[in-house]
Amino acid sequence: MFNPSRLNVYFICGTQDIPEGKDIREIVKHALNAGITLFQFREKGPTSLDGADKENLAIELLNLCHEYHVPFIVNDDVDLAEKINADGIHVGQDDENVKSFAKRFENKIIGLSIGNEEEYNQSDLDHVDYIGVGPMFATISKNDASAPVGPAMIATLKKINSSLPMVAIGGITEDNIEPIAQNGADGVSVISAIARSHNIDKTVTKMQSYFK
Repeated sequence: MFNPSRLNVYFICGTQDIPEGKDIREIVKHALNAGITLFQFREKGPTSLDGADKENLAIELLNLCHEYHVPFIVNDDVDLAEKINADGIHVGQDDENVKSFAKRFENKIIGLSIGNEEEYNQSDLDHVDYIGVGPMFATISKNDASAPVGPAMIATLKKINSSLPMVAIGGITEDNIEPIAQNGADGVSVISAIARSHNIDKTVTKMQSYFK
């Protein structure tokens, strides 16, 4: 059974998100030390790794996460997630349909991005453990992000299904979490707020404080 508290501080990151001169392994390790509750490996974009380089980095980060007993999720790449025995997979509305790979991920975590009521209603949630709702605010981390839906979308979807764990995503910083928590989110998922933080310990601690 998936524990919604795993979503409290959900760090999403790939090499394309790391400031120049920094190493993703060090940033992920620092974030794990600081107390992130879930990690998603999202390697996408023109500068991202592929093939063996991507797989080898994924294995390194998977092992690192397991040292801290934090689940390791792969974004979109079902074959990679299965090959390295990741703890789960997260897909978007335009990625592979959950039903097509659900049997391969029994007893694993499956997450799905949902932006609004229409997407919720057309999504097959039978095998989904949590949904990522957003974007909450405008974001610089994803070039293909939709228009912001705002924290109220969490409350809207919680009214439809109060038992489904929901994590907010998109444009979230340590300074705009309060309305997200007030609208019933189980946590926040962030990229640059941690990857580019000048004080990862302080950032993660502050984020965690909203979901105690």
